[in-house]
Amino acid sequence: MPEKQTMKRAEKDKREGKAPTTQAGEFVREEIHHIREGKHGARSTKQAIAIGLSKARSAGVKLPAPSAAKTSQKTHRAAENALKRGRSHEDQAPKRASATRTALRHEGHAAASKSALARQARSAARKRGTRSLEVAARKAVRTKKRSGK
Repeated sequence: MPEKQTMKRAEKDKREGKAPTTQAGEFVREEIHHIREGKHGARSTKQAIAIGLSKARSAGVKLPAPSAAKTSQKTHRAAENALKRGRSHEDQAPKRASATRTALRHEGHAAASKSALARQARSAARKRGTRSLEVAARKAVRTKKRSGK
């Protein structure tokens, strides 16, 4: 179950008319924080992001499932199920939730490190093309904290 603050931030984004991906970003952010504070781990940064997106769908964010052509059938089906859960407001079975939590506790915490997230962002931007990578780099320079002195 997502935290109240995350839900509030996502609701605020929705009221402001922001895209579903922006709303879902709040859930991904929460997941990264969970991994960093040691609540559980993740095998990879991609998995951490996927968990956040799944939570967003289950919470009712109208984020479409990735197309079956772009992802594996298993991933597509899981996303569809999360969407259904979001529409019907049904929770995950307690036994299943407990098993998932236990499995994630055994995973590492490096997936939420700054370098791992940067690596993931860079590879995702590269897939979108050179122009996209350039725009992301310019934004990073604008929003980067000023160094030292």
